[in-house]
This record gives sequence, C-alpha cells and structure tokens, in this order.
Amino acid sequence: MSAETTEHSTSARIQRTPGPPRRSSGSLAMPTSKWRYWSLMAGLIVASAAIALGLLAWDNPMPITDEGFWLIAQLRMKNLVVIAVVALCQAFATVAFQTVTNNRIITPSIMGFESLYVAIQTGAMYFFGVTAIVDLKGLVPFTVQLLLMVGLSLALYGWLLSGRYGNIAIMLLIGVVIGGGLGSIATFMQRTLTPSEFDVLAARLFGSISNSDSSYLPVSIPLCLLACAAIYLSSSRLNVLALGRDTTSNLGLNHKVEMMKILFFVSILMAVSVSMIGPMIFLGFLVAMLAYQFSDTYDHRYVLPMAGLLGFVVLGGAYFIMKNLFYAEGVVSIIIEVIGGGAFLFVIMRKGRL
Repeated sequence: MSAETTEHSTSARIQRTPGPPRRSSGSLAMPTSKWRYWSLMAGLIVASAAIALGLLAWDNPMPITDEGFWLIAQLRMKNLVVIAVVALCQAFATVAFQTVTNNRIITPSIMGFESLYVAIQTGAMYFFGVTAIVDLKGLVPFTVQLLLMVGLSLALYGWLLSGRYGNIAIMLLIGVVIGGGLGSIATFMQRTLTPSEFDVLAARLFGSISNSDSSYLPVSIPLCLLACAAIYLSSSRLNVLALGRDTTSNLGLNHKVEMMKILFFVSILMAVSVSMIGPMIFLGFLVAMLAYQFSDTYDHRYVLPMAGLLGFVVLGGAYFIMKNLFYAEGVVSIIIEVIGGGAFLFVIMRKGRL
C-alpha cells in the first residue's frame, strides 16, 4: 500500500470519528445541560400549576360552573399565596446565604431567627397568658416581630462584620450562641406553663400554614418580592462572591460591602417567612440542595429560579398531603423533615458530597 493511500485512509478515518460534544462558554456549557435544565424547569412549572389547581379544587363540593366553587376557591387562595411567599423566601434566602458563607451545609436559621420567634411566642404566653397568643395575630404584631428580627440581624452583621476582627466565621458562631441562649430561655419559660397553655403554645411553634393571617400579606408580599428581586439582580455578584474573599477583591468588588447587602436581604426574607408560619428549619436546606443538584451550574441566574419553583412544589405538595390525606390542617414541617432528611442522606450516600 502506498504512502498516499495510507494517508488518505487515515484522514478519512479521522473525519468519520465523532468528536467530543461541542461546548460553549456559558453557564450551561453542554447542549444536553441546557436541554436538561429547561426540561426540569418546564416540569416544575407544570407540577406547580397542578398543585395550585389541586389546592383550589380538591374536595370542593360545588361544581366548577357554580359560583359557590369560586367562592370556596377564593377562600383557599390565601393559603396558596402564603405557600408561594414562604417558598420564595426560604429558597432565595438559603441559596444566597450559602453563597456568601461559602458553605452548602448551613442555612440562615443558624442566625437565630427561629429561636427569636420561639422566644417571642413563649414570652407572650409566659407573661400575658393564653390571650396573648391570639393578640399576637394581626398586622401590627406581625410588623413589630419583623422589625425585631431584621433589627437583631442587622445589629449582628454590622457589629461583627465591620470590626477589626470581624469575619463570617465569628458571625456564625455568635449566631449559634445567641440562638442557643434564646432557645434555653424559651425552654425555661415553657416548663413553668400549665399543660393547657403549653398545648396552645406548641401548636404555634410548629411550622404551619394555619399560623398565617391574611392581614400579613399587604406587608409580606412587597417585602418578599423586593428582596427576591434584589438578590436575583445581584446574581452576577453572587457568582463572584462564591469564589471567595481574595478572588472577589482581585476582581474589583468590595467583599464586605457586597456580603452585607446580601445578608440584609436574607434577613428580610427569613423574618417574613418565620413571622408568617413559624419555624421551618429544613425547607430552605432541602430546596437549595435539590436546586444545586438539578441545575448543575454555578450561575445564580439559573439556580435561584429553580430553587423558587422547587420550594413551591415541596411546600405545596407537603401541604396538600397533610391537609387532604392526614387532615393535619397545614402542619407541613413534619413531612418536610422526613422527606428532606431522606433526600439528604440519599444524595450524600450516592455522591459522597453535596
């Protein structure tokens, strides 16, 4: 065989050999990654619409053509809006908080928001009796509780991050100590309550959709939308913050200032969520973990919307199951803890990492 023939056959074989998939420089580098991401987003949108329709129409005794059907659906709309607000708050706050702390294990709950809520509810019962729990419902108590939570978090951020020795690790440790202290004080007060008072208080300390009130929505909806929009518009800065302090500074961003901006909006979202329905510690962690796994990208422009949809599907699905199958009237924290813990163990054992 001549050299010319050999060269021709070799070049033909090289041309027939399929090359690697074409990559791009975007956030979703592979064509399959784009198709997978948008397919998952479409599936989550369909699932969210199905859950919303199920919450409005399931077990509705009136036919859909009757005016009574829409009156009942309108009454149920409040819970649907609360679920959407809490899902967005928990999802955006947890993803942003894990980014600025560079840790995908912890959640904003470590800063003591839930402990402060428990302390406020327990203190009201301890000092003023059962009627205080009822009096704490309403727009004014809700706004005061919001201001207390945001004010405490801002004081903590400003004090610990602006000092000479301030850093994120010390801030987290102080948050754990404050949360533990508030929890101990609340536990002490709970032990002095009568059994009937403790039963009433325990119902408020569960993460429950029934804890919310329609009067909260005129305040909570604008705050939620404002904070979520601000975090989403900061997606490119979050991408840089995820690279660490040194890289962020080298790229021209003030790491401390950008971090405090994000933490301010995180505190608003967490205060809104906790004040509306009570402690929901595992929801944000579960949603953020699944969003990172499903989106498979570093870009927060893609992670945050998926986290929001996942939050609605998880919380809305849990509420639908607890309300219509177990008649638990919206106590969704139980099923979220069980499913969330199982999903966490599955991911850790399957991949060996988050």
